[in-house]
Amino acid sequence: MGEVLSQSEIDNLLQALSSGEVDVEDMKDKDEKQVKNYDFARPSKFSKEHLRTLEIIFEHYGRLLSTNLPVYLSKSVTVEVMNSEAVTYSEFSNALSNPVLLGIVNFSPLQGNVILELAANLGFTIVDRMLGGPGKPLEKNRDFSEIELLIIDRIMAVCVNLLREPWKNVVDLHPHLERIETNSQFAQIIAPSEMIAIVTINIHIGDIEGLMNICLPYLTLEDVMDKLNTKYWFSTMQEMDEASYRDNLEALVNKVHVPVKAILGNSSINVNDFINLQVGDIIRLDKKVEDELDVFVGDIKKFTALPGASDDAYAVRVTSIIREEQ
Repeated sequence: MGEVLSQSEIDNLLQALSSGEVDVEDMKDKDEKQVKNYDFARPSKFSKEHLRTLEIIFEHYGRLLSTNLPVYLSKSVTVEVMNSEAVTYSEFSNALSNPVLLGIVNFSPLQGNVILELAANLGFTIVDRMLGGPGKPLEKNRDFSEIELLIIDRIMAVCVNLLREPWKNVVDLHPHLERIETNSQFAQIIAPSEMIAIVTINIHIGDIEGLMNICLPYLTLEDVMDKLNTKYWFSTMQEMDEASYRDNLEALVNKVHVPVKAILGNSSINVNDFINLQVGDIIRLDKKVEDELDVFVGDIKKFTALPGASDDAYAVRVTSIIREEQ
């Protein structure tokens, strides 16, 4: 409750106002709260903190895409998160072009589905690349055939499986691709007025550029909204100390397959001799029988060895390790 003024204080205040000693503007409450407009048709369920955390998650997801997709497409892939925003589902669906590629993804154990929208030109690029082409989209878009959708389904399933790792600090996801729709009318996963978060990422497959939009309904993320903040995100990341991080990294590196080859020797012959080679002919190498062989890991010379046999197979016995400083 505010302070009650005495009659003499009121008289002195009125006299000061009439004489100009006190300005009315200076007496206004400086802590007055500003009224903000609130649209009840579009409740703000996603804060800036939520959207920023989603961007961090999908930046990790983009790095996984850029390292895994080239295995299938034999083409360089770069991914960049463009922006994130909160809109109603009707705004998202009304902005979809035709034809469209909508992957309906079950976000188990969370309730409901999310949508991966892939640009049509990227879809045709993937199909062309998977069928042995250079990876060029069509000059004029058309509907996707059943065979093309089966090919895209395989790649999109790979993309969906990669969602698990970026979300592991929030929830242990088990996502799977339910189906692909090419008509937005058959992808009404929630009511048109419901709020969604959209994360837009830009994908380059070789020289071809296109967008992927990830549609995340509030109803699906409602159970984990408290975890979608950077404070929680970084606190969970710091729980892994440096030693365990190094051990996990070493375990992943140990699973990597690398080619190892031992070079018996080299030789040069002319084309005429090569054409006339017969069974039993001898090609003279630049190595003697007692010389050590060079053993390469990938394209790097790492060992020297002597040739021999192990049971019924050819083998080499490592005699020295070539260090980096050598």
